[in-house]
Amino acid sequence: MAKTQAKNYIIWDSMFWRLRKSPKADPLTVTMSGVRMGERLLQVGVDSAAMAIALVAKVGLSGTSAHVVASEEDAARLNAAAARAGALVDVRVVNTLRSMPFDDDSFDVVVIHSVKGLLGRMAPYTRVRCLEECHRVLRAGGRAVVIEAEPRGGLLGIVRPYPVDGHYAATGETVGALKAEGFKPVRILADREGFRFVEGLRPAARGQSATAGDSPSGDDH
Repeated sequence: MAKTQAKNYIIWDSMFWRLRKSPKADPLTVTMSGVRMGERLLQVGVDSAAMAIALVAKVGLSGTSAHVVASEEDAARLNAAAARAGALVDVRVVNTLRSMPFDDDSFDVVVIHSVKGLLGRMAPYTRVRCLEECHRVLRAGGRAVVIEAEPRGGLLGIVRPYPVDGHYAATGETVGALKAEGFKPVRILADREGFRFVEGLRPAARGQSATAGDSPSGDDH
């Protein structure tokens, strides 16, 4: 099992580094996240270390980047990838992901990596606390973007490659989970190239408005 996971990590990372080095465009995950130069970025969980570091590179030296993971192993993978890329990222280990060791309103964007089912595999209380904390550390008008696997159609869609909490499945999955913790509006940005991108906004305080163009497509539903 461990050898299979290690092989999968190598495949994911090599794929994303090839995409990142392409002169044509950023990887799809970077583009759809809407992360921009100079922003304060928090990432939660990790599927591909290379994918995460590509987002770190996007904010550049004028921005800041932090990353919360649930294990020392994930932290080591991220730190190694950051060292290879010459990227600066503050990696923290929080075993349960129920708390974020940052002040209120610390970030412009939170990206949650859930391609391998991070949110769906969480127990309800853990998922609620994780998303509450993401909401807390976002600035008013800030965005949470969940990157997950694109749903499969037909019979393949019935069987998932990872266990899913029943409450999560019955209450609208990621869209429902974000709405329940105060994100609005919440929408599916796209299903593309094997990924689904779900965006939720932390509502701006009364009398304020989010910066125009904050989301990748620039329109809200």
